[in-house]
Amino acid sequence: MTTRILTGITTTGTPHLGNYAGAIRPAIVASQQPGADSFYFLADYHALIKCDDPLRIQRSRLEIAATWLAGGLDPDKVTFYRQSDIPEIPELTWLLTCVAAKGLLNRAHAYKASVDKNVEAGEDPDAGVTMGLFSYPVLMAADILMFNAHKVPVGRDQIQHVEMARDIGQRFNHLFGQGKDFFTLPEAVIEETVATLPGLDGRKMSKSYDNTIPLFTSAKDMKDAISRIVTDSRAPGEPKDADNSHLFTLFQAFATPAQAAEFREELLQGIGWGEAKQRLFQLLDGQLAEKREHYHQLISRPSDLEDILLAGAAKARKSATPFLEQLREAVGLRSFRTSVQASTEVKKKAAKTARFVSFRDDDGSFRFRLLAADGEQLLLSRSFADGKSAGAVSKQLQQGGEADVRVDGLGFSLWLNGEQVADGPQFQTGEARDAAIESLRAALQPQD
Repeated sequence: MTTRILTGITTTGTPHLGNYAGAIRPAIVASQQPGADSFYFLADYHALIKCDDPLRIQRSRLEIAATWLAGGLDPDKVTFYRQSDIPEIPELTWLLTCVAAKGLLNRAHAYKASVDKNVEAGEDPDAGVTMGLFSYPVLMAADILMFNAHKVPVGRDQIQHVEMARDIGQRFNHLFGQGKDFFTLPEAVIEETVATLPGLDGRKMSKSYDNTIPLFTSAKDMKDAISRIVTDSRAPGEPKDADNSHLFTLFQAFATPAQAAEFREELLQGIGWGEAKQRLFQLLDGQLAEKREHYHQLISRPSDLEDILLAGAAKARKSATPFLEQLREAVGLRSFRTSVQASTEVKKKAAKTARFVSFRDDDGSFRFRLLAADGEQLLLSRSFADGKSAGAVSKQLQQGGEADVRVDGLGFSLWLNGEQVADGPQFQTGEARDAAIESLRAALQPQD
């Protein structure tokens, strides 16, 4: 079975050694495995949320594209594209925005962190918060759902966004699927074995901390950065503690087990830190020199990179364009030229079709509605702690479970197996209430 894997990198900076070891290298290795259908993209729409410097974004797109290809990504074996070259993605984002609950987006970590920071500073809670930041999870959902990815490799801070993509995709399926699931529900994949490299100061390597080691800029820049790695004060000849050495952690991420064991022994024997840093440089330069040369060749030929990315976009759109047409049809954005004539049999079925619609409430609980064919709400369920419980009740009702309708004033409630599971609306008259109950009974009859 083919597994579709999708990964994107935001184009706001120059890739460093930590990006390569933590994301790019393992993704390239994964793309070479049998049974993998890999989609890799430059998340340049996402970059606009974080950065308002056009030159920086443009340069980053070039550098990140060149890094992927120099690192060994084969564009003939994967789908490699820029997010902004797929117009179906922003359109899908809007379709998903129209079904995404605001309460769900209120709980997004990035938005909550911005609000908390503002409140702590005595500012308006939404000061400086753009709709791009607030609705970032919907754009990420569109990236994933557009290509029906099965697995999405992410860092732990992004797990919530993949879960939100599942919620949004599931809601769209319930609202418009009519028994068909348009979207595959994705699974977040955390690579426990992937290295999280320390930077020059021992903290996680990050542009935010200004502690990175350049990947492909030049051998001199890499050597200079390595020379600034913070070490302890142990002199040459004194044993070094490899397990608490940031330098050894970096070495181990690129060494074979035999090389790492040899270096560990040398540290124990008292190798000087200056010589140890030279060993790290030699290891990295030996592995990256050829890739660095390829990177600079690609950077010098931006038109070639453009051709590769546009070819990747054309490949991606072969599935995105017809899929979006299906979604437009599903929500009612249909061509007037399309015949809407249906057979008498289909009309009869449509006339008596009611549908269950599941949704997630603002408080995080799960509920469902039963809508008549004309869209009138016949039932609203009580709250369930999880979607599985809500789905089990609605499925039992759809299959003709023994439901008990109980009149309550000018309204009514629905009981199943001795437990109240839903309520009807309130009516102005008893006649209107009784008519609604008849409609409900008819809707709950199993369809042939």
